[in-house]
Amino acid sequence: MDLMLNDRVAVITGPAKGMGAAVTRAFAEEGCRLALLARDLTAVEALADDLRSAGHACLVARVDVTRAKDCARAAAATLDAYGQIDILVNVAGGTGTIGKSGVQTAPAEFDATVALNMGGCFNMIRAVLPAMIEQRYGKIVNVGGTFGMRGRAGRLAYSASKWGLRGITKSFALEAGPFNINVNCVAPGMVDGPRFREKVCVDMASRLGISIEEAARRHAEEYALKRITTDQDVANACLFLASDVSRQVTGIDFPVDGGWAAL
Repeated sequence: MDLMLNDRVAVITGPAKGMGAAVTRAFAEEGCRLALLARDLTAVEALADDLRSAGHACLVARVDVTRAKDCARAAAATLDAYGQIDILVNVAGGTGTIGKSGVQTAPAEFDATVALNMGGCFNMIRAVLPAMIEQRYGKIVNVGGTFGMRGRAGRLAYSASKWGLRGITKSFALEAGPFNINVNCVAPGMVDGPRFREKVCVDMASRLGISIEEAARRHAEEYALKRITTDQDVANACLFLASDVSRQVTGIDFPVDGGWAAL
């Protein structure tokens, strides 16, 4: 199936690590012109050089998504370079504290997680939406998480931020819909990779006195499909929601979790 993404301009935050790198490569392979935004450009520049050598158009900008001015400058730079912004994929985010109860979570830890996971998406959407409204076309995909669809003890700040992102998604979907702009949220479950193995599994292994491999297996057992989500699973979902194949889909929570949040 042709996703009709060739020559579209896609802005991607958090584009070079974990699922962000998979998302970036997936959009490049579909022929998108890219604007890659991140605070730390070391990994981004290496990825961008690799993509450029393969013939892909790739702009890189240093952006702290919690700063509205950074987001506005990045949107302006993208418009200067490409003349349009068709797609925004908000991947940038953080796990927040792991294994702490709400009482144990410091206010500063809570605020920082919400500022990044909610505020960062809000700032980026505000930055790109005027251009999308003017051209009467746009696709916005926020990467949330299934802990924003079901509660999770020990992940209060993260869960709160992802629940809030769902509200941001749905409100913007209603406001932007009349301008032919779709706004949706992909909600990954546990995604296999360093963050999952070195933080989530380590926490469970420490608490239960089991191996990291056993912790990963127990997480997989919670899902109907008995397997952990991969970066490519998330990238595929983002491609679908950023394409015109999903032209009649907006405001949804799209769990990519092997059957956990919805079952």
